[in-house]
Amino acid sequence: MIQNQASQAKGPPQSIHDLQAQHSPMPLAGLVVFELGNSVAAPFCGQILGELGAKVIKVEKPSGDDARKWGPPFWEGSGAYFQSLNRNKQSIVCDFHDPQQLDQLKQLVVEQADIVVQNMRPGQVEKLGLDAKSLSTLKPTLIYCNFGAFGSSGPLSQQPGYDPLMQAFSGIMSTTGEPGRPTVRVGASIVDLGTGLWGIIGILTALYERQKNNLGKTVDVSLFETATSWVSLIAAQYLASNEVPTRQGSGAKGIVPYKAYTTTDGEIVIAAGSDALFLALCEMLGHTEWSTNPDFKDNPSRVANSNKLYALIESLILTKSTQEWLVACEAYGIPASAVQNIEQMIQHPQTKALGIVQNIPNSKMSFIGLPISFNGQRPQIQTAPPKLGEHTNIYLRETDHES
Repeated sequence: MIQNQASQAKGPPQSIHDLQAQHSPMPLAGLVVFELGNSVAAPFCGQILGELGAKVIKVEKPSGDDARKWGPPFWEGSGAYFQSLNRNKQSIVCDFHDPQQLDQLKQLVVEQADIVVQNMRPGQVEKLGLDAKSLSTLKPTLIYCNFGAFGSSGPLSQQPGYDPLMQAFSGIMSTTGEPGRPTVRVGASIVDLGTGLWGIIGILTALYERQKNNLGKTVDVSLFETATSWVSLIAAQYLASNEVPTRQGSGAKGIVPYKAYTTTDGEIVIAAGSDALFLALCEMLGHTEWSTNPDFKDNPSRVANSNKLYALIESLILTKSTQEWLVACEAYGIPASAVQNIEQMIQHPQTKALGIVQNIPNSKMSFIGLPISFNGQRPQIQTAPPKLGEHTNIYLRETDHES
């Protein structure tokens, strides 16, 4: 079992939060999760459960999770993608074509599992007898979370899917990038990771309900359904107007001024999304008359005349550096941010102050930790990602293939 290794404070606690932080176990300590997961969505769900204290047993095929080979860059034996998604887990290898090993795995799940998460290809768990119905019949308290591509019903329900396919299919790509330019994908795997989060929400809801009735539940989440939720605000604009949304660049249709601008040395995003903030922006730029101009008097007017207004603002922002504008925006109380790359974000004092980049014990690797704290304490990464099959001999007996 993964244990909470938080160090004990020296001397008596100063507050109830200190006392709770020292004596409370990890929130999900005692729960056992079996992850039949590959790639991103289900492993991300498993990683979160593990970081919150659950024991996560990752079941891999003999060749391993495909993400182990996603690279370069490779980091301490596997692709950086895999390593980021699979810390705080144990790895066992099961040959699903071997009846003895498969039976052992089923028995192991029935004996030990509280939760199963899976994103195998459609129909595969049913063929193996590892599906929710089969396992829940043997263990009614089991919580089973399916990670699908297009959802559990409909003409595409048996089709596989990946993050970029869902960004395309859901309309995310149609609103991403600059007008008149080729389609682009949101760089982060927002559909995969978002589906992992919806899996967590479903699992925690089922756990809460199980406390009351001692029964498990089957949770279904999918990449497509997650993708539709990401475009829900944009979809609402279409449903309200019957106008098909187009690419939005760095801004948001329906809120003006609210976008990125080029400076002398980079880019800055300025979000003046209310009348009060627009007035402050006009004052900062030295054009208070804009705030009373009928074309810009309120947000609907500014949206209707956005091209005209943005041209005026862009010409002025282009005259100073990003840092100069950041200082000015802060002075006027206007929300703004430099457009940073990943290195700049990781090295920023705010990131360091939060301690969200965590080092891995007994490893040179470090990763972004969970974006949540309990009583001021962020869950810490306890163990490095497992080597393929590192824990097989703990859980599965070696099968005898002799006749």
